[in-house]
Amino acid sequence: MNEHIDTLDPAILWRHFRTLCNIPRPSGHEAALVAYLIDWAEARGLAHDRDAFGNLRLRKPATPGHESAAGIVLQGHLDMVAQAASDSDHDFTRDSLDTYLEDGWLKARGTTLGADNGLGVAAALAVLEDDSLVHGPLEALFTLEEETSMGGALNLAENWLEGRYLLNLDSEDRGQVYIGCAGGADINVAHEFATSSLKDAEAELELTIGGLVGGHSGLDIHRGRGNANRLMSRALVALAEFKPRLVSWSGGTLRNALPREATVGVVIYDERVAAARQRLADFEAQIRDELRETDPDVSLSVTRGNAENALSVEDTQRLVAVLDAAPYGVERMSAAVEGVVETSNNLGVVQLREGRFHLCALVRSLRDDAVTMMEQRIRGLFALIGATTTAENAYPGWQPAPDAQLLARFCSLHESVTGRAPEIKVIHAGLECGILGAKYPQLEMISFGPLIRGAHSPSERVEVESVGEFWQVLKGLITELAEPAKAA
Repeated sequence: MNEHIDTLDPAILWRHFRTLCNIPRPSGHEAALVAYLIDWAEARGLAHDRDAFGNLRLRKPATPGHESAAGIVLQGHLDMVAQAASDSDHDFTRDSLDTYLEDGWLKARGTTLGADNGLGVAAALAVLEDDSLVHGPLEALFTLEEETSMGGALNLAENWLEGRYLLNLDSEDRGQVYIGCAGGADINVAHEFATSSLKDAEAELELTIGGLVGGHSGLDIHRGRGNANRLMSRALVALAEFKPRLVSWSGGTLRNALPREATVGVVIYDERVAAARQRLADFEAQIRDELRETDPDVSLSVTRGNAENALSVEDTQRLVAVLDAAPYGVERMSAAVEGVVETSNNLGVVQLREGRFHLCALVRSLRDDAVTMMEQRIRGLFALIGATTTAENAYPGWQPAPDAQLLARFCSLHESVTGRAPEIKVIHAGLECGILGAKYPQLEMISFGPLIRGAHSPSERVEVESVGEFWQVLKGLITELAEPAKAA
């Protein structure tokens, strides 16, 4: 499947990406890909080993005569975000991706493409395969479960990696190099509400907000796009005078993706259904006008349901109030790095079933103490309704080192290959570099990649031309680093 990918250049890289498209690899389901890579490494005579968590390392000795060069770690994660359009029946644990080319971009029909981080993994494999490339000692580190928990990096074995330089291949902007990133933590809120049967005079309405663009909860958090969970809390506030009782809530699927859809069940008195529908129609018109530039297809639909139980009016009011008050979006812009978000929160997943409530938010910040402060705010807010809040999967940020030798050599090489100096950036997203740097403080690190847009959403796409440039820069840098640094 995806044979058309073989027509793209550089063929050695795209061939590996086609394999990644054909092997299902959502987070937590990377085993088939790991087995394939081990077989591939053995067929090429490459050393391989795994740590206790299951992260995979492939190694290739230096080109003869370059054994004393500083070792390089090529790093990427094997898993991909599993997001499908509402009308797609794609099974990410079983089905290959269905890719296509359009106007110079590679896309997938109805799903995420997995260019994040599949192209970085494919590039590392291409480097290991390319016997014409002059290089020092090479390690390719492929981590697991990056998209859901950073589990692979957080559990990476210590005293395992041998290189001096780490090239993280998980960035998404052409002509840019990243030297710092946000840290973060998952904030989970849980509570169990009592429910009671519907009265004869009550009817259930199911409200669905959809048609949102979605996107990456770090890279796109500042773009003003709609969040289905936040919009739904606002819709329920608009219904307050009807004294609704919540039945259910299902919004979002991943804490690191802006939720594109949310469906809520509420019951109100049957005699007030017509008035409630009109209020919701007015609210839909309001958000369509509000989001006309960012989410032109946003919609709110209302259908009848057949619920048997619901929360009380009072518990519904309390839950809606705290969800509507919960911090969302950009909390603070960085004072140190112009134009970069410092701290944000994404209301990624909200669930309510049979009285059991769960929220999973993702807080990000360039400052680790700001993550803690945001977690404390959320904890205090939801304590007002008796809910329990826990912070999990915390990971540190990556502090920039603008004077590092690796960065200087990359910038010089990038300009010689492309004819322009790269932009030096700090990213509001959770690159694994922060975690890896804490475990291996001797590593000098940079992150770069091809141009990817729409990551973490079914609109994900990669600019084909940028992949060729990325490959040339990567090869050139590896060869550059096989030689000793020139005296200043």
